[in-house]
Amino acid sequence: MGELRSAGPRPVPSPGPGPRGGAAGAAVVTALVTAICALGLWHLTQGTSGVGWWDLVRFLAGDREEVSGVPVGHVLEGSRLPRLFAGVAVGFALGVAGALLQSVTRNPLASPDTLAVTAGSYFSLTLVASFGLAVPLWASGLVAFGGGLLAAALVLAIAGSAAGTATTRLVLAGSALAMALDAATGMLLILFKENTTGLFAWGSGSLAQLNVDASLRAMPLIVAVLVVALLLSRRLDVLGLGEDTASSLGVPVRSTRITAVVCAVILTGASVTLAGPIAFVGLGAPVLARLIASRVPALHRHLFLVTVSGLLGAALILLADASLRALLGAEGAASIPTGVPTALLGGLLIVVLALRLRDAGPLRRPPGAGAGPRSTRRFVVVLLVVAALLAAAALVGVLAGSLWLRTGDLALWFQGTAPDLVGRALDDRFPRVAAAVLAGAALALAGSVVQGTVRNPLAEPGLLGITAGAGLGAVIVVTSNPAGGVASLTTMAVLTGLATFALICVLAWRGALRPDRFVLIGIGCGYSLSAVTTFLLLRADPWQTPRIFTWLSGTTYGRTLPDVLPVAVVLLVATPLVLVLSRHLDLLAVDEDTPRVLGMRVGRTRLALLTVAAVLAAVSVVAVGVVGFVGLVAPHLARALVGARHARSVPVAMVSGALLVCVADTLGRTLIAPAQVPAGLMIALVGGPYLIWILRRSRA
Repeated sequence: MGELRSAGPRPVPSPGPGPRGGAAGAAVVTALVTAICALGLWHLTQGTSGVGWWDLVRFLAGDREEVSGVPVGHVLEGSRLPRLFAGVAVGFALGVAGALLQSVTRNPLASPDTLAVTAGSYFSLTLVASFGLAVPLWASGLVAFGGGLLAAALVLAIAGSAAGTATTRLVLAGSALAMALDAATGMLLILFKENTTGLFAWGSGSLAQLNVDASLRAMPLIVAVLVVALLLSRRLDVLGLGEDTASSLGVPVRSTRITAVVCAVILTGASVTLAGPIAFVGLGAPVLARLIASRVPALHRHLFLVTVSGLLGAALILLADASLRALLGAEGAASIPTGVPTALLGGLLIVVLALRLRDAGPLRRPPGAGAGPRSTRRFVVVLLVVAALLAAAALVGVLAGSLWLRTGDLALWFQGTAPDLVGRALDDRFPRVAAAVLAGAALALAGSVVQGTVRNPLAEPGLLGITAGAGLGAVIVVTSNPAGGVASLTTMAVLTGLATFALICVLAWRGALRPDRFVLIGIGCGYSLSAVTTFLLLRADPWQTPRIFTWLSGTTYGRTLPDVLPVAVVLLVATPLVLVLSRHLDLLAVDEDTPRVLGMRVGRTRLALLTVAAVLAAVSVVAVGVVGFVGLVAPHLARALVGARHARSVPVAMVSGALLVCVADTLGRTLIAPAQVPAGLMIALVGGPYLIWILRRSRA
């Protein structure tokens, strides 16, 4: 497994802070408290009621004059103070949680989000709500804690004991589990929409509160956990020297880590219960604290580091919320959850951190990934079997639905003599099945190319942010020009997908497209682009929301043959091109030196192949929306069946990818008919655990 280590030296704690160091740390804490108070005052002036600075001053002076017919006191007590207190409590809790997780894993990218703690807490709360159970706040906190703790334990177990150095493994494990949990959450929201209606907006993180009681009840818990974390500060200081050193100095490493992780999960569960899953504050606040520590060495002490991280988290939440309402206006920002701008900043932060880390070697393939029989006979048999399964799945997909048809109905439809009801059903289903088959093949082909060119068996268009960029382009067209046709939507999707790919390549080029940096930058770009897409979606005309969700939910709903045509054209061009260059892919998958020795222009070949993959991923978004994991799972299955030679694995991967999306789409349309589950959710439920299995098997 490749490792990433910080480019700079890790600060080594000294036995104890001196008087000057303690004073410097206290000064930073005081400055942050002052900044939070100033941000809080600004935050109190933001709202829809028109109450401003001067009205607040007059109210504090005893003037009870109403503003626009509403008492100022009612505005403060009913809306603004609850939102302010929630922002401070949630930000502080997430900041402290992130600092603890980064310290015990010794990983600058560890956070409640990248360790799937937030996703686990959100899923557990949604599960309880799905069954219509009304539970008090304290019980909701316990539910969120249980889900978050299980998710964190699973991610840390997958990453292994060397989680601190296996940065990409930790982020990939957390991202995979978070995607699977988010898919399961989305499934619950669809299946139990009557019980979970209010969770849709809450799922992006919202500071809107009914009253101040919830925040006031959460604050004692946050303070108690903070006290426990501060009591661990000396142990965490020594643990930063390394496990062996800490053990030799008498620090109980195992119990210290368990206690710190439990504290982090409690804080994350409390924040999710209070305001929903607000993204990446738990990543950004500790990173900023450690950057400040490079100038103020006293902050390397966890006594100050944990506290400062919490204060920075509170400041980030208040700044993001107040800035959003100041820029968009109170009315315009009402529909934008606070988690959207924090997710945007979090993605950018991952990119910045990836650029500051250096690659230490290629990723190890999981056992069996490149193995398997290599005979031509085996390849032909496997290809024919998978193709037969695809043909059967496509036939079932056309016949299945709320109205089950027969093959005779299909024959009548081809002849143009089918009854109206049968004709309408097949007119709807045939383009959907065609979209699923072609897009699945395109995503699998793109995944095979990406994995071969960057020599990373965990890379795929979805994890690299290419599909997120293409999805953003589709949403831009739909929101800015609702009357735009398929041509404009396809063009913009391809352009934004290629632009995203170009940006990732430029940022990763310093390391010659080394696998770990390439993947981390792609993940960061994907998070940021998804946040922008969510922003545009929430700001769009509500009448256009269903059309936008057509591309974002990973479903074939509403597809027509013109939507499928671009994918078919690109596949007809790309497939023979990739097969002709299959030998080049084989050489690129070996190492950097072998293809150069044989005279290959590595840079140009890699760029050309990745460009083909980006186009394939972009046009697939037009057909089936933003679907992940197909480009990961299908190439792995192909290599396990026919070996690693791309001339054989690519055709099998394409047919396997088509089969996977086709089956997922059919199941989504029929399991709970007439309701439908998006194919993207069905695939994520399978792809997330599969990626986790791959990571588990590839542990060094």
